[in-house]
Order: sequence, then C-alpha cells, then structure tokens
Amino acid sequence: MLRGASAEALEGVSATLTKSGTLAEQATTGEELFGVVRVLRNDPALRRVLTDSSVDAEARTGLAETVFGSAVGASTMKVLSDAVVRRWTVSGDLPDVLERLAVVSTVRSAGKDGSKVGDELFAVRKMIDGNPDLRSELSDQTRSVADRTALLGGLLEGKALPATTVLVREALARGRGTVGGVLERYLALAAEARDEAVATVHTARELTSSERERLVTALTTQYGTDIQLHLVVDPDLIGGLRIHIRDDVIDGTVAGRLDEARRKLAS
Repeated sequence: MLRGASAEALEGVSATLTKSGTLAEQATTGEELFGVVRVLRNDPALRRVLTDSSVDAEARTGLAETVFGSAVGASTMKVLSDAVVRRWTVSGDLPDVLERLAVVSTVRSAGKDGSKVGDELFAVRKMIDGNPDLRSELSDQTRSVADRTALLGGLLEGKALPATTVLVREALARGRGTVGGVLERYLALAAEARDEAVATVHTARELTSSERERLVTALTTQYGTDIQLHLVVDPDLIGGLRIHIRDDVIDGTVAGRLDEARRKLAS
C-alpha cells in the first residue's frame, strides 16, 4: 500500500502513461517499463539517487536518460522522467509504481480483448493453486525464467494472448513473493486498467448464464463499477456463494452459515 508522497506520485505518473498510440506501441511500453523495473530493483544505489529529492530534478532526469535513454522509446522515457522528478516516501516505491504501469500498458495492448487477459491470468493462477508440484517448481529460483515459463507452455502456447504471456513471464521473473500472489496482483491491476473490479466467486456448482448476469448486475450496482467475474467451483461449500471483491468478503454459503452456528454454540 503506497503512502503519502508515493501515493500522490502514482496518481501523477499514471496520468502520464498515454492511452494513445497503437496496440503494438503500448505493448512495447509495457515491456520496456518491466525492463526498467528489473534494473531499478537490482541497483539500489541508482534507485536511491533517482528518488532523492535533495538531488536537482534536472540531474535526476539526466541520469535516467543516460542509463535508460538508449534502451527505451520516447513514451517510456516520458513516464520515467515524470516519475523521477516526483517525491517518493521510500525509494522502493518507484519500481513498484513503474511495475504497476507496465501491467496497465500491457493489458491495454490487448485492445478489445483486455478482459480476456484477466480471464487467462485467473486460469493460470487457478491451475497453479491446484497443483502443488507445479507451484513448487515455478517458485524454484534455481531454474531459469525460460525453463519455468516452459512448464506452463501447455496452457499458454498458442492459447493465450501475447499480453497474458508477458504478464505470466514477468510474474515468474519477479523474484519477490509467490507466483500465485504476483498473478493475483496483476489480475487486480488488469481489471483496474479497464476500470473494473475483480469479483472471485466460490460456489458449490456452476452458475447458469442468467445467474451470472444477475450477480454481475447486483455487484455493479453495489460497487459502482464494472465487474470482472471469476468463478471457482468448490463442492465443499454445499450451497450458496462466497464472494471476494476488493477488501470485502461476502459469505453466503451453507458451509459458512454452519461454521457461524458452531461458533455461536461454542461461545
């Protein structure tokens, strides 16, 4: 959670990330920003100088241009230059914000298929969560990123959008947190890039199309934003729904009500 100056910086730099340009240009910006993030996370000294408000703003942008100018395009450099002249609560917030914008730009590069990126990320995360051996292998930092990405080849190759493949690869390369946790964060950012909120719905059975539509309508009305719905079928719930959306958990399952009854009886 960003605080203080970094939260203000995020708002300002987000406005600099252009929505214009071709889909290919937006994809390139996303890839380039991910590259910048890797450099900044691996070079604490550079990160500290670029976020040091006691250093002249022109000197900071000049340093950023010297380090990254030959490796990134004008759009990416514009975002980076805007970022380094702002104030930051801690230096580590700079790469975190740029990573966030890299995800947004990558999702936008999918154009009208942007919502599908979220669906595909959810499918990858669901597969990893359901396979402990795969989860362990994907978290093995002794394996190369290419090797770990290849483990997901059956799901991604020829089946996933290029934007999804980029985000999965970056989640594997990140080296911080679990792969599932990073994918969850990217999933939320993918929805945010489309002005949506993610609702993960645990249900004892598959919902019909009309049930899904009614649920989306109800959540859209309650939260005041479009909803990206992801379903997880869990027969142990017996019946009803458990909904995770933003920081809220709405538990209307039979299992949840039984657990609550047991707690009341035990108290």
